[in-house]
Amino acid sequence: MSTSCRFVVTSGVFVLAAVMVFLALPSSAQAQVVEPPAGVEVDAQGVLQKRVYADPGGQLMRQRIAAAKASQRPEVAAFSKLRKVSINRLERAIQENGGALTDEMRYLAGLLRVRYVFFYPESRDIVLAGPAEGWVTDPAGRVVGITSRRPVIQLQDLVVALRAFAPGREPTEVIGCSIDPTPEGLSAMQSFLRSVGSRFAVGQEQVVAARITEGLRASLGLQRITVRGVSPRTHFAQVMVEADYRMKLIGIGLEQPPVRMVSFVDQARPSQGTANMLFRWYFVPDYQCVRLTEDHLAMELVGDGVKLIGEDEMVAASGQRRAVARSNRASQVFVTSFTRRYSELAERSPVFAELRNLIDLAVAAAHIQEQDYYAKANWRMELFGDESRFPVETYNAPRQVEPVVSAVLRGSSLMTPIGGGVQIQALMAIRPENVTPDEGGRVQRLRDHIKPELARGQWWWD
Repeated sequence: MSTSCRFVVTSGVFVLAAVMVFLALPSSAQAQVVEPPAGVEVDAQGVLQKRVYADPGGQLMRQRIAAAKASQRPEVAAFSKLRKVSINRLERAIQENGGALTDEMRYLAGLLRVRYVFFYPESRDIVLAGPAEGWVTDPAGRVVGITSRRPVIQLQDLVVALRAFAPGREPTEVIGCSIDPTPEGLSAMQSFLRSVGSRFAVGQEQVVAARITEGLRASLGLQRITVRGVSPRTHFAQVMVEADYRMKLIGIGLEQPPVRMVSFVDQARPSQGTANMLFRWYFVPDYQCVRLTEDHLAMELVGDGVKLIGEDEMVAASGQRRAVARSNRASQVFVTSFTRRYSELAERSPVFAELRNLIDLAVAAAHIQEQDYYAKANWRMELFGDESRFPVETYNAPRQVEPVVSAVLRGSSLMTPIGGGVQIQALMAIRPENVTPDEGGRVQRLRDHIKPELARGQWWWD
């Protein structure tokens, strides 16, 4: 394994060589669009589905923005290049408020990203800092910046990350999720494809593709969703699952991305692969993890992008999988295109910015534990660490999802993509070989310039 940081999001695409014609949209048909508000819902049975929310002309969003501006204090609503949040003071403020949360607490005073983690031994403040602004809830239920429309970091996600790296506990090695077909489903899919035959009447391509797609869904059955490292009943888990699911939809051509990019099915050619090949895609943050000051009192998360890489696997007839070392041009083109456009995609499709925020939070929490800021601050996280006192496990746990399947007839072959999963390995970011020194002392000077001279009850400042 490379020594570079790896926060891995994986997804699979199965391709079985067989029969005829072409149904995927060419990349030139993908215009840059403004994505309608979209998200996922998980019902009481744990079945996840994508939802798109109508807001014709943006009238509902304009009304909500006006209401948000009227209700929020001007000082918190104003855009700030660097807002500072003392997380241990925040916990104390919530305790002094009888455990009740204000929206400022719930949304961390509008923090949009965690760019810095500072510790101040004199005042014992553990501080997260980054850009911030006022917030509004969009029609899909996502909380975003009023002007930037970037997702706001939520306290509930910070608490989940802190619990994964809590004081006095072993660090969580892997946080992640997986969306997987069952071995029985894969085997049934193989049997169905063998029954399809290899000859189709000319002019019946769309009818055949629709019949095959429905047969694939029926034979695969519901795919299993598993979550590791955090409770599946959290917003944190739901964002991971949605990000993986939506990336997979883009890859196999079932969701049009809001920016120009080349999907896997745009480029896939059966001649590039063999029967029963499964492609796996990994999201890796495209930054050298962290920049750390010599005294270890300040850390900067460097970079804005996320890199998508790929790995191929084989699927045996029994439904069992085994890894193979093989490259595929369509997969390479897709991951390269996705990587180049990730920052733009995150601006227009908020779930990918939310995934990036979760990674930032996990790295920040791992750093706080690694540097033992808890003991140095004499902070036992008595409120945030106790689910009975500060509940965040309030969501329906995602357990199953309909298989994401498209049948593509091209040339003389049938391609049938499926896929899924997420892993965040935050500890890899703070390994010595991945840490960049604060050469020139810029981060040190920034920390020293910021003084947490706060009034009683105050927990954030600009």
